Amino acid sequence: MGRMMPDLFLASAVSPALRDQLSARFQLHEGTPPPETRAIVGGGMSRVDAALMAQLPALEIIAIHGVGHDGIDLDAARARGIRVTTTPDVLTDDVADLAIALMLAVQRRVAVNDRVVRDGGWQVPLGRRASGRTIGIFGLGKIGMAIARRAAPFAGEIVYAARSAKQVPWRFVAGIGALAAASDVLILAAPGGADTDRAVDAAVLDALGPEGVLINIARGSLVDEEALVAALRDGRIGGAGLDVFAHEPQVPEGLRALDQVVLAPHQGSATREGRAEMAALVLANLDAQFSGRPLPTPLV
Repeated sequence: MGRMMPDLFLASAVSPALRDQLSARFQLHEGTPPPETRAIVGGGMSRVDAALMAQLPALEIIAIHGVGHDGIDLDAARARGIRVTTTPDVLTDDVADLAIALMLAVQRRVAVNDRVVRDGGWQVPLGRRASGRTIGIFGLGKIGMAIARRAAPFAGEIVYAARSAKQVPWRFVAGIGALAAASDVLILAAPGGADTDRAVDAAVLDALGPEGVLINIARGSLVDEEALVAALRDGRIGGAGLDVFAHEPQVPEGLRALDQVVLAPHQGSATREGRAEMAALVLANLDAQFSGRPLPTPLV
């Protein structure tokens, strides 16, 4: 008889290439994980809570292809000795690139002007100058830093808010309300979770102001979507570029109907190169776990 392969539960869709690699190593399951599940592979939005862990007594590792882990109960994992890994660094550049792309697309009306030309039109309203503005970044981790470095050539000034001031050449602002008030463009790069849930509310949007632009490549949970729709509709902010939403894949009609909004279907890490590197790191963590070697990128 051949060697029995460990049971692995797919908690999210994966690329065909990653699926093939996983199927060569594991017995794959979808839908409902069997009690003998020893590994879970999921995305940044996957939910693995204490109740699910309790149903899986053999679970050893949760390998996330992404950096977000909002839905993973890390305390429960620690208590059970379950390892949790993510794929840091390999998606940093791609997410930062998209933040800049959205910033330029909103201010220079790239998406809506494309639609006008495709429909046979030519005359369009003026856009906004993208250079020389104050760019505020909420969250200055690896992705926030990469965004700041890319934004610096465009910016008149870069300001940021984080848990604490860092040794960087940009100005620290305490709190997202003050950051929004200081910014022409507010880019969200902070992690999700209870600490940042709906951090961008009506007051923050009002502080950003009628010429301000909001860019979100972090998590939809950071933004009060109803307040955002109202602020955009009423002209209390100037525009938004959004890659993430509160209830994906549902996007509010109020956002889809507005020309000053550029929308993307959670594509921050969605490059061929980035996804290949993420898949390789997921496999490296799984291979290390099941061969008794140190994990390359352990979170827990």
